[in-house]
Amino acid sequence: MGLFKKNKKLDDQTMKNGAPLIVESEPTSPVAEQFRTVRTNIKFSIIGNNKAISITSANPSEGKSVFSSNLAATFAQQDEKTLLIDADLRRPTVHRTFMISNQKGLSNLLSESANLDDVIEKTEVDNLDVITSGPIPPNPAELIGSNNFANMLKDLNDKYDHILIDTPPVNATTDAALISSECYGVVLVVPQGIANKGAVKNAVEQLHRVDAKILGSVMNRVNAKKSEGYGGYYGGYYGTEEK
Repeated sequence: MGLFKKNKKLDDQTMKNGAPLIVESEPTSPVAEQFRTVRTNIKFSIIGNNKAISITSANPSEGKSVFSSNLAATFAQQDEKTLLIDADLRRPTVHRTFMISNQKGLSNLLSESANLDDVIEKTEVDNLDVITSGPIPPNPAELIGSNNFANMLKDLNDKYDHILIDTPPVNATTDAALISSECYGVVLVVPQGIANKGAVKNAVEQLHRVDAKILGSVMNRVNAKKSEGYGGYYGGYYGTEEK
């Protein structure tokens, strides 16, 4: 119960205020350095023209939105054109993180009520654009599973050096599997002391069923009781999956 309350509190803060951009506010911190380490490992893992990386977790409230926003900012800090897509059409946060409007976004694009230029928004982070979720639709899975989503990624590959997708939790919806099947690879966020081993195993199995390439996992909220600021929000490891 204690872990649930702690996890729920962190999740409520992100839903209300957006994710803390630690790599911008504290660029010399050990946490920011961890993000740069993950960035380097991902860059050396990508081969080919598909630049889309899905960021997900097994269950809700495990920190994947904080991770995806900070990772996107680290790519942009290298003067590389980066796009962050909020594909969590059920519980979006990216618009709050970057304090921009969510009147038009991914849901509008996929339902063909807006075009690509209408939904790409610049942020205050140089070289970082975002596509917010847009209004929450009644049929998220149908929109994500449409040909429009795959076609969108193909168009964006020509415009950006890196595309990161904030993806719903794997065990909560089918959206994550649908998105991951269209991406080059997936990064799975696993919070220490919160994630359930069985839930993580189930998430990995679901991703394998759609032939998603799991690039690695990131352990967050490490030593939370001993860390200052952000409750030890990040620190951990990244590793290429062994099959």
